[in-house]
Amino acid sequence: MAHDKEKTEISGKINLNSKFWKTFLIILAALLTFIGPTYMVYALNSILEIDYVASIASGFVLFIIGLVLIWYLVKRKIIT
Repeated sequence: MAHDKEKTEISGKINLNSKFWKTFLIILAALLTFIGPTYMVYALNSILEIDYVASIASGFVLFIIGLVLIWYLVKRKIIT
């Protein structure tokens, strides 16, 4: 009974022991940190013709999300 309970609790979370999830989260953090404030701002402003301030704000938000993800990975000792 306790084994089934552990299985259901783990199934809802990302398994950070998996090499796939570690690699995926590191690549996602790098993309959000570096591509978010540069290429996404360009794409939103030039290609989709969204207001400059809105595109800069969205790039800043993506940058912050990337930094928070990097901080989380360092805290969990995924990135050393």
